[in-house]
Amino acid sequence: MKNTTFPPLDAASSLDENTRAYAEQMDAHDPLGHLREAFLFPTQDDGSPVLYFCGNSLGLQPKGVGRYLQEELEDWHRHGVEGHVEAQRPWLSYHEVFSKRLGPLVGASAHEVVAMNTLSVNLHLMMVSFYRPTKERYKIVIEKDAFPSDKYAVASQLRFHGYDAAEGVIELAPREGEITLRTEDIVDTIRQHGSEIALVMLGGVNYYTGQFFDLKTITAVGHEVGAFVGYDLAHAVGNVALSLHDWEVDFAVWCHYKYMNAGPGAIAGAFVHERHLNDPSIPRFEGWWGHDAKTRFLMDDTFLPMPTAEAWQLSNAPVFSMAPLLASLDVFEQAPAEHYHLKQTFLTNYLEQLVQRLGTERVRIITPSEPSERGCQLSIQVHNGNKALYEKLTALGVVADWREPDVIRVAPVPLYNSFVDVFELVERLKSLL
Repeated sequence: MKNTTFPPLDAASSLDENTRAYAEQMDAHDPLGHLREAFLFPTQDDGSPVLYFCGNSLGLQPKGVGRYLQEELEDWHRHGVEGHVEAQRPWLSYHEVFSKRLGPLVGASAHEVVAMNTLSVNLHLMMVSFYRPTKERYKIVIEKDAFPSDKYAVASQLRFHGYDAAEGVIELAPREGEITLRTEDIVDTIRQHGSEIALVMLGGVNYYTGQFFDLKTITAVGHEVGAFVGYDLAHAVGNVALSLHDWEVDFAVWCHYKYMNAGPGAIAGAFVHERHLNDPSIPRFEGWWGHDAKTRFLMDDTFLPMPTAEAWQLSNAPVFSMAPLLASLDVFEQAPAEHYHLKQTFLTNYLEQLVQRLGTERVRIITPSEPSERGCQLSIQVHNGNKALYEKLTALGVVADWREPDVIRVAPVPLYNSFVDVFELVERLKSLL
């Protein structure tokens, strides 16, 4: 960890990494440390804050959420229906600000991104457009241990089109004795079945193992065999560096309630590469908010799509569900990407090293050790599926999450977690071992 330019390390280099003093020095020089104060932490029964490591499931509430929601309530009170044009953030165009502000987080232009619906709804809408099976080419590639909702969506799309889901899904499984997928195996599978594949649809970061896939390579190979390529980025957006436009990804979908801190059931997001935006041959389910904004209220019978990703919108913006995302984006925009991803690397590496130094076979990390192959989530496998260890850790004020059959997922989030948080987490884990 010491041969880098991360600001805290010069100050902490003379200290033992296994000490709290080291963690305190790291935090004292952390360029993002002040952003912790922008969030509200749950508390224990005694009023002390918990150690919160569950941003991979639900991010903390930014303090600005209440203000944004209250402003919308006041505008509704003050203006009624006229709030669509008179509110300080007019509701008619409310969604547009998210396209502009989310674009940099996913490596896309504003016209390629839209905030709408929820993740699984968006996935189905994208598959309407980008899963176009034929008799010869109808199969879908997905991870064997993909998030269940993705597998349900893929199987139901196959059945909807008249195919047997068991035959139509090509599952990517790790090699025997391994837990994560190898890029070369993904590539080989796509090439082997190339003439049969209509769609490659993976999670950008696997929810269970925390593995970040090589999306650039996978996308190129998918296109090489003539398939569309899309991703569920629920565990990737706000976590890892993305370049969806440059990687030429066809589509992507994600939620905003994990690393994006927009609250339970928050509005989701979608990306459509610009080469598809003005293609009249693309099938889609249509709704009035996808109609060209210039003529939308002429109420014409013929659908004229927006020339942007907004063409996939069905309905007008759910303002109260979207407002919390504004507060989160305010915080993200105070965190330069180079600082965010560098802190993420160091914070996650620090957690990994402390866990490894516990020196017990009872727990092991199954997330890839290479920083380019993961975000900030580490999945800790518990020997014999001992959930009791997780429950005891929770009782000690640590908020993580358990995934059957035997994994504790822990996510040190750069915006609000500290090095002392990580040190304390491992100390509490050590006390249980």
